[in-house]
Amino acid sequence: MSSSEQEHVKVYTVNGAAAGSSSSLPDWLTRKRANASRKRKAQKEHYEGTIELIQGFEFPEASNKVRTTSDGTHVIATGTYKPQIRVWDLDQLSLKFERHTDAENVDFIMLSDDWTKSIHLQNDRTVELHTQGGFHYRTRIPRFGRSLAYHFPSCDALFSATGNEIYRLNLEQGRFMTPLVLEDAGLGNIEGVNCIDINPVHQLFAFGVDGNGTTQFWDPRSRSCVGVLRLPANKLTTSASLDSSSLGVTAISSRPDGLSYAVGSSTGHTLLYDIRAAKSFAIKDQGYGLPITSLTWIEGGSKMAGDGMIMSADKKVIKVWDRASPSANFCSITPATDLNHVHHVPGSGLLLTANEGIQMATYFVPQLGPAPKWASFLENITEEMEDNTTRNAYEDYKFVERSELTKLGLDHLIGTPALKPYMHGYFVSLKLYDTARVIANPFAYAEHREKVIRDKMDKLSETRIRSKKDTANQVKVNKALAEKILKDEEKAKRREERQRRKKVAEEEDEEEEEEEDGMDVDDEEQEEPESKESAGQSLLSDPRFAQVFTNPEFEIDVNSREYALLNPSSVAKRTSMHDRGKTAVEDEEDESDKVSSDGLGESDSEGSDEDHDSDDSSDAGELTKFDPRSRPGQKNVRVEEAYARTKQQNRKANVKLVPMRAQGGTSGDSRDTSFGQRRANKGAGTSKKKHDEDAAMEFSYIPSASSKASDDSNAKTGNAKRKGVETFGVGMERGGEERAEISESDRKGRTHRRQGMRSGSKNVFRRM
Repeated sequence: MSSSEQEHVKVYTVNGAAAGSSSSLPDWLTRKRANASRKRKAQKEHYEGTIELIQGFEFPEASNKVRTTSDGTHVIATGTYKPQIRVWDLDQLSLKFERHTDAENVDFIMLSDDWTKSIHLQNDRTVELHTQGGFHYRTRIPRFGRSLAYHFPSCDALFSATGNEIYRLNLEQGRFMTPLVLEDAGLGNIEGVNCIDINPVHQLFAFGVDGNGTTQFWDPRSRSCVGVLRLPANKLTTSASLDSSSLGVTAISSRPDGLSYAVGSSTGHTLLYDIRAAKSFAIKDQGYGLPITSLTWIEGGSKMAGDGMIMSADKKVIKVWDRASPSANFCSITPATDLNHVHHVPGSGLLLTANEGIQMATYFVPQLGPAPKWASFLENITEEMEDNTTRNAYEDYKFVERSELTKLGLDHLIGTPALKPYMHGYFVSLKLYDTARVIANPFAYAEHREKVIRDKMDKLSETRIRSKKDTANQVKVNKALAEKILKDEEKAKRREERQRRKKVAEEEDEEEEEEEDGMDVDDEEQEEPESKESAGQSLLSDPRFAQVFTNPEFEIDVNSREYALLNPSSVAKRTSMHDRGKTAVEDEEDESDKVSSDGLGESDSEGSDEDHDSDDSSDAGELTKFDPRSRPGQKNVRVEEAYARTKQQNRKANVKLVPMRAQGGTSGDSRDTSFGQRRANKGAGTSKKKHDEDAAMEFSYIPSASSKASDDSNAKTGNAKRKGVETFGVGMERGGEERAEISESDRKGRTHRRQGMRSGSKNVFRRM
């Protein structure tokens, strides 16, 4: 099984305590104590995140063995304290009955397909037979028993015990038969027989011997040993001082094919054998060094599990693995309590365990096999159960690191139940955490409130519509370069848009011409080539140049000589702007930001918000408009200061303005003469023809302030103003007398043909 498949195997706890491998939650979080009565005489463990598949699937103290009947309708288990037998009806998923015994049970076997007939081996050397009515018969064996098996063809019940004898009780005859005596064959003393297995195919007996690390196979027909399998002590023991005498076979399971055997040792190893070979073909180490208690071949499972899966269990862990790859686990389950026995429900993915806890654990592995018929609903509720548990389990706890724990003043609680160690910190109750935080920092609420408000403002600012220029405003370094890049990109986009529109118009014209000529037009549209900006990133958003606009080390030094050599125009422009000083308008803007000395600006600050809203009118901020009636006795100080500054600057700069009209008596080269006068004086000596061709003419239009000047001008030009006629524009008038009637020929058009007619073919006039 590949590692990728192993990672996706899920194990669900459907009864009892959640296993460490079947739940991502720690035990202290899933386990809760609930009082069974007001007097607190008995306590019961409840595990969150699990369901109770079988109601009352538990014992008062611990359970020893658990098995299901052959028909799959009932579960039988033995436990203590007091020693008892319990039977659960799987159709009702509840307890059917319980029956007490005098001694604790060691092992039991079902003699019928249902629960009605069973045989039990007790730890006081007694053997009890139970029927549907209850206890039926009791007998004893010479030594303390260890395991039990039943051979159906001969009706012999086999009991292994301390020593080398296997006791046989024939239930048909009702008497003990001659026991089977195991020989050590020179391999060491036999301290006892730990387990018995009967192959369902050829009925071969297999006995796991304790003391010499061997497995003996007996034929029931001849009642003699037919083979001995010896475990490799050098591979199973780590110390050189240990030999085969310290090994023991603690569990045996035969595969239904009749050829393969799984043998569990006291060192925590599982070996797979083919009875035709003396050497194992696979070895599996549980990792804890504890004896193997349960071995099962899992057949008829899901396609993912495949054929030949083995389940091996010791006191601490349950491992399911493939015989072809024993080093990898299909799944591993670590129960919360020590295990005594594990039973796999045939043909399903359900595992029943008998353990030292009150509740008997049950695990469901969907990848190992489907749910049994009596619990078909498991496949629908297990995933939902796990999701809800993981989501809601940590709601009442807060994870705190050790450093934060010291700041809160809770480090003195380390080692107490108030702090739950987990990874590199502790889990603490949420109420205790909030209380300690308020005591350590009284301003925590104010800080939290500011943080919430700041987060809301940031969220609102993200929803605003931003222009493209905001990208340049976000840069921290080289803002001028960023603005230049944005302008160049916008120009390039506009240029490409014009080219695209032009191309589309040309294509439309071509299509119209083709349609007129009767040509077929191709319906397929050609894709337009993407522009460089659309295909590639902008320089501002390119991660390769991000440091240029964020890192101060990449800031461009505009005062350096290298920059001046590469950008002479920008340096000259910046220098001229710096040397020329401020203009009157710039000074006026600077002065407008200052508070006026006459107190005119105080009303702005004292006004309400409505006064500030009214500043959008066209009259706000105009310096030239000053109404002396609204403020009698005051002067427009701002305007006077602005004019004084302008006059002073002009005097300091020695500026002499050129008069609008030419002054008399000035020579052609005088500075007071206008450009037109100097041009006219220069061409006075040339001929009139050349002067008319080359000389320039200058004129000025000065509107007259009196109506008399306009009347004189109309009289001189011959355009006398008529009564009732209003003139406007160039040669346009309105009102006045009606014009003469239009002649008949002018009204109806031409009555004869033109003399000169234009040719449409040669584009020339032709004579008739």
